Amino acid sequence: MQTYLDFQMKDDVLIVNIVGDLDHHQATQAREEIDRTIEAFKSKNLILDFSKVEFMDSSGIGVVMGRYNKVKEKGGEILIIGCSKYVKLILEMAGIFTIIRYCESLNEALEKFQAMEEQREVSGNDK
Repeated sequence: MQTYLDFQMKDDVLIVNIVGDLDHHQATQAREEIDRTIEAFKSKNLILDFSKVEFMDSSGIGVVMGRYNKVKEKGGEILIIGCSKYVKLILEMAGIFTIIRYCESLNEALEKFQAMEEQREVSGNDK
């Protein structure tokens, strides 16, 4: 199945809506498109929305980890939202949620980013 990516910016956060499969057939395209968009918008914070991902394999995990490393290098964070039970299980088994937070909704993720930003301002660490 073809993978489609939809991007939007909200409160200085790049939201990536992934539709379709995120597997070895689609990973390279997804990786390149997300990276181009991160650079175009100069984003350091990223939300990956998996609510419309039907299938994911280890290549999809690689896409997630690569974007995690990319935003961390910029001093940013990444959050994941909207996983099906299957995708959530795959990500849990891979240990993704030990380093990347999961949120149930877009609003929850945006609130977490707002809280992180407020904490940075209070601590004086505004990377």
